[in-house]
Amino acid sequence: MTHKVRIGVAALTGIVWLCLAGPAIVVVSGCASTMPGANLNSDRVTESDESDAQKRARLRLELAVAYFDKGQTTDALDQLKQSITADPSLFEAYNLRGLIYMRLNDIPLAEESFRRALTINPKAATVQHNYGWMLCQQSRYAESTQFFGSALANPAYGERAKTWMAQGLCQMRANQPAEAESSFLRSYELDAGNPITAYNLSQLLYQRSEFVRAQFYVRRLNNSELANAESLWLGIKVERRMENRDAMAQLSAQLKKRYPQSRENLALERGAFNE
Repeated sequence: MTHKVRIGVAALTGIVWLCLAGPAIVVVSGCASTMPGANLNSDRVTESDESDAQKRARLRLELAVAYFDKGQTTDALDQLKQSITADPSLFEAYNLRGLIYMRLNDIPLAEESFRRALTINPKAATVQHNYGWMLCQQSRYAESTQFFGSALANPAYGERAKTWMAQGLCQMRANQPAEAESSFLRSYELDAGNPITAYNLSQLLYQRSEFVRAQFYVRRLNNSELANAESLWLGIKVERRMENRDAMAQLSAQLKKRYPQSRENLALERGAFNE
């Protein structure tokens, strides 16, 4: 479950994969508004307009998504190959192919897949998002910002909160705290319930000694079911700096009870507040 996954930027790979890759895939059931050869002046394209090959391609793609979500990467790739063979014009298939090769840490093939998807559909915001995240992981920050920006500029894109969050995480990695704060604030405005955004925004503010603002975000997180050892520990440190001993004691009790073996609780027992 999401609330059991670490949410700090230092351990962002797993949680970002869970939160970012998922929404980028679920759109495959209805992304393309037109099919190859369709008349743009005619009625909206429906299932009856698809050729048998296109139907096979989408079915295989749906199966590939299901396998990917279950972590069955080899099976997902096998279904995806059949989808692409049936319909090479399906950009969503190349998007998923990129995510699969990212998971396999085959960066050249992942990049080739995302570029192929964008050749087919240059305005595909989900592909731009995923490609931007891949570039960020390769420390190609300027390029990643370009692709995040393209996704965010698309008025039809519905996952702006996650892209602002991803951009903020990349800016933290690039040692750009002011830019990261701005991105996290934009993400928070769109989705105040995202624990990754709330935690990292609070962490940035704590590091800058803006304890009142840090308290606002981390308290809301710790009062939700998405709180975990990291967020509780950050909350403890914030309350300590604000000399709120009662709040600090309450959070410490939660951390000790819920996560007794965590490194955060071990740090609390040592009194290692500045590590």
